[in-house]
Amino acid sequence: MRVLVTASPGLGHMLPMVSISWALRAAGHEVLLAMAGSNAQHVPMLAASGLHVVETQPYESFVRLMNAARDGMDIKAIQKMMREAARGGDSEKLTSFGVRLFAPQSDIVADNVVAVADEWRPDLVVHSPMEGAGPLAAAKHGVPAVEQAFGLHSSETAHAQIAEVLADTYRRHGVDGPPSRHALLNVAPPSMGSPDAGWPMRYVPFNGGGQLPDWLLRTPDRPRVIVTLGTVIPGFVGLGPVRWLTDVAGDLDAEFVVTLDDAAAEELGALPGNVRPVSYTPLNALLATSTAIVHHGGSGSTMTSLAMGVPQLVVPQGADQFNNAHEVAKRGAGFEVDTEISPVGPEDLSRLLTDASLAAAAAEVKAEIAARPAPAELVSRLEELVG
Repeated sequence: MRVLVTASPGLGHMLPMVSISWALRAAGHEVLLAMAGSNAQHVPMLAASGLHVVETQPYESFVRLMNAARDGMDIKAIQKMMREAARGGDSEKLTSFGVRLFAPQSDIVADNVVAVADEWRPDLVVHSPMEGAGPLAAAKHGVPAVEQAFGLHSSETAHAQIAEVLADTYRRHGVDGPPSRHALLNVAPPSMGSPDAGWPMRYVPFNGGGQLPDWLLRTPDRPRVIVTLGTVIPGFVGLGPVRWLTDVAGDLDAEFVVTLDDAAAEELGALPGNVRPVSYTPLNALLATSTAIVHHGGSGSTMTSLAMGVPQLVVPQGADQFNNAHEVAKRGAGFEVDTEISPVGPEDLSRLLTDASLAAAAAEVKAEIAARPAPAELVSRLEELVG
């Protein structure tokens, strides 16, 4: 069968689609990724995975859209709303915010994704959460659509909400509504988030490929802590959440590896000798020889850390990050520091490195994830859905 795979722009949405795509490809099916990045490197990164990719819009379109969105956002108000929704367990508020944020991104590529489907004639569409162009193409061609989740919370109604927002686009393509056959691949571990929705599937991290430095393969002689804000957050809130590196890290008997591009590293200034800045490096490779991680709470960072069994200190800044931080803390696999109240301090880092209960809970969740069906085991269910 032919499987068209779509995702919203941004590595956190695009890269999680690779594992299920390769599972389908290895089973003998044709797979085509139809995506657009928000950076010039994003689509080439997908192509480097060995999969076939067609770019549905130049990345500059999304840079303009994201800049306009950022300029129109009250970041503080959004942070407050997301924080309150996470602490109150209001997952629907998180979903509705995501729909409003990502529907315009789907609309930009909708015509081109439909055009790809018109030519390529897929039997199945697999799409990321909050991505609306793939389900539109599926509905037009009367084929099933399957959402591939990449985080702790999944909504079985989000695709219909996106379709409602894109009603004019649906009508323009002669489609009444979302595809009648829709399924969800849920990667949440059994003890976190919303694990009961859809079909359970193991989260298999794909954070890109690349040549690894020799030092990363060696077990360090002291604790190694990964520090990352992902690829999007620095552009929205700056480097404030990691500035503690310059003041605090040097006093601790640990190695800190922080992912920064050259411009961000220069902005951060002089760093202590035990802080190693690195450019983009696959997170699962960084965590393989690490003791702990400090991150922003993005779904990719959160889920990869859970899959690798590494304790987490989460400094959420927006979107679903507050919810992820809350879930990690509730499960005991890490804890949250609200940088609006106080920066990360030496006592937080000491807790991260010495609290045995964090490591024990992280190991439990790692085992839960490993026990879920691998993506390859879901291929037969997808074939049955197509019929």
